[in-house]
Amino acid sequence: MAYITDTRIAGSSLLAPFRDAFTQLVETAAKRRVYRTTLNELSNLSNRELADLGFSRGQLRSIAYETAYMTKV
Repeated sequence: MAYITDTRIAGSSLLAPFRDAFTQLVETAAKRRVYRTTLNELSNLSNRELADLGFSRGQLRSIAYETAYMTKV
């Protein structure tokens, strides 16, 4: 008499950790790109344009950070 034992967990594979790491890498790169783009665009504005938006030059990095990392991409 022969027995078969299946020890796989539903939905898991040996490649899952690599897939998860790659997904995390892609998300991190996308957030970094949003940060860099936002900072560059705000930096190109004049002081008057920034004042019209209610921002000062000292806030640009924090605004870019909030845009990239505090919102869902």
